[in-house]
Amino acid sequence: MPQLPVPGICLNQVLVQTPIYSPMAGVLTYTHPEVLPLGSLVRVPLGTRDVLGVVWSSEASPDPNQALDPAKLRPISSVLEALPALSAHWRALASFAASYYQRSVGEVALAALPPQLRDLSSVQLTRRLKKLAKAAAIGIEADTRPSPATRTQDANRVSVESAENTNLIALTPEQKRATGQFNQHAGPFLLFGATGSGKTEVFMQCTAQLLASSPHAQVLVMVPEINLTPQLEARFKSRFSHLAGEDAVVSIHSGLTPAQRLNNWLAAHSGAARIVLGTRMAVFASMPQLKLIIVDEEHDPSYKSHEGARYSARDLAIYRGYQEGIKVLLGSATPSLESWHHSRPAAEGGRYLRLDMPSRIGSGQLPLVRRVDMNHQPKSCIIAPPLLDALAQRVARGEQSMLFLNRRGYAPVLECTDCGWKSNCPNCSAFRVFHKIDRTLRCHHCGFSERVPRACPSCGNLDIAPVGRGTERLEEHLAELLVDLRRPDGTHVRIMRIDADTTKLKGALEAQLAQVHAGDVDVLVGTQMIAKGHDFRRITLVAAINPDNALFSSDFRAPERLFSLLMQAAGRAGRDAAVAGQSEMWLQTFHPTHPLYEALKTHDYPAFAASQLQERQQAAMPPWSFQALVRAEGRTQEVAQNFLTLASAAAAQLAEAASWLPHLTIYPAVPMSMARIANVERAQMLIESPSRTALQRFLTAWQDTLHRTRLQPECKGVLRWAVDVDPLNI
Repeated sequence: MPQLPVPGICLNQVLVQTPIYSPMAGVLTYTHPEVLPLGSLVRVPLGTRDVLGVVWSSEASPDPNQALDPAKLRPISSVLEALPALSAHWRALASFAASYYQRSVGEVALAALPPQLRDLSSVQLTRRLKKLAKAAAIGIEADTRPSPATRTQDANRVSVESAENTNLIALTPEQKRATGQFNQHAGPFLLFGATGSGKTEVFMQCTAQLLASSPHAQVLVMVPEINLTPQLEARFKSRFSHLAGEDAVVSIHSGLTPAQRLNNWLAAHSGAARIVLGTRMAVFASMPQLKLIIVDEEHDPSYKSHEGARYSARDLAIYRGYQEGIKVLLGSATPSLESWHHSRPAAEGGRYLRLDMPSRIGSGQLPLVRRVDMNHQPKSCIIAPPLLDALAQRVARGEQSMLFLNRRGYAPVLECTDCGWKSNCPNCSAFRVFHKIDRTLRCHHCGFSERVPRACPSCGNLDIAPVGRGTERLEEHLAELLVDLRRPDGTHVRIMRIDADTTKLKGALEAQLAQVHAGDVDVLVGTQMIAKGHDFRRITLVAAINPDNALFSSDFRAPERLFSLLMQAAGRAGRDAAVAGQSEMWLQTFHPTHPLYEALKTHDYPAFAASQLQERQQAAMPPWSFQALVRAEGRTQEVAQNFLTLASAAAAQLAEAASWLPHLTIYPAVPMSMARIANVERAQMLIESPSRTALQRFLTAWQDTLHRTRLQPECKGVLRWAVDVDPLNI
């Protein structure tokens, strides 16, 4: 960084959180008495306020021979000297994510830091670190802490003890083979294991061995949603918290308070946290001694962000592993088709090493899949009589059952039987859902809610009826059907519902899951919240009530998501071999011979994946092509589509993109499937290419055109636009 021709004043390039379309999207130049290390956190003036910034490297640094007027440059307000600088690896990760996902570097880098860090001054941060150092021995030197040599000896001893304790756990032959391959190869790895095959134990074995090999090594364990996997978090903390106290295992996710998130980030950044467990945002955790990244349930769409920088945390984990030269372990019983394709044999072009664990631990068996043809059941039947009999038998034996319906509320819509009025949302192109428990009509998109009308607002008819069903209605109907049934101890059947409505309060989900694990629940009803990530030992029957909706979706990824969800739901049954009898998965469907259900019946994910990949190859869809969606939001649908159409027309005139355009397909602008949310109209345009490089270069060159198009008179009503690279929902 150059020095001004003024004694004692140096230039520093600082990155602040500005969007890509801002004139200040790059690094900004500030003065300081010295050249600060790259990655230093600073507070700088921007407009009328001070904001958090990161000292950054940039090719756009001023020419050292160019005369600059010091009077026009503003000084750095303060330096957060108590914090070590962000590493070069971390800065490279942020730069790559910004470039690939078409955002500004400042937008990605600053959003990855804990929010409370933006509000603390250097003095406040120093005070916070001293407090944490005294209570948890992190961050800075303290008089009461042992010497570095003593700390290293203690860490080595604890790591060895951890490895010895881990080795006491008897592994299955498949687990031993998986951990052996993990130790012998560099990866990346895809751990493909059946539900209940012990993938979590493999994660823990690999973690323990790595921590034992180095007293400072850190491990990042990623989960799709922290609320869906409380047992995983509890197991890691139980196994590894003794390494260095409670701070050895920390979590990073949006459910934490700002103070908790800052404290956990500081523990990871300082190296005190040996294991960081988090959701997709944790892929940006600053971990200077990171040696292993584990991505559990790697197929889950929750790893893809749908706002701001629309990044895939799973894909960034792979890149981070490659960049830092560390191992990455993906795990799933139903891998994403992209990961499955990448894990084909190396001779066929595969890039991942597949670790197979097809068997469940012990004598536990995968559930028997039964298909109920709803065409042959009584009309308007919610629960088929054969399924009801099976539920009664499980209750009589003291076993648990789970009914899965991926729609919350009582009914998805209210309808007038006379005039056909429906409970449309006035702000969205969607229906308001009827919630009987509080007699409200609630939009699950914009949040608009009002009391259920006494009569039809259109014609005054008193007969307005619910159409369809949600988990609330299913719970009520089930209680009516099982009212006379008794448990082995003679008490009434106990039914519990778990969905977003019943788990709003803090700690509610944990309390409900504890009741299920304790055996206080006979029949569990819920959405996908209960269908994945939980180790329910007493459940022997799982039923999917209405899974047909996704079979004929316009989204080519819908079959993959449905198969994965049903396989995950089926995996909740029969996990405890000590429970007598064959576990079962029941499907209530109007299309029992559909190929997806045929593959599900035999739990044959490889066959399903092969058929899906063949279809995608024939249609030139991912992973044989690469996609990007440009989405626009406007006051009217016409304005939103006009913006996309004008930008598409201007793309053909890009001289720098001329060589790439023949390799691109730009589809016409169309309304999104949910065209209006909160009175904002939404449109989208798909861009596709067989070359990732051509697509990326085109998108980069096209950015300026998009900005200029936004300023044209025809686009006056455009509110915002965004580029979504590698979209999951089209």
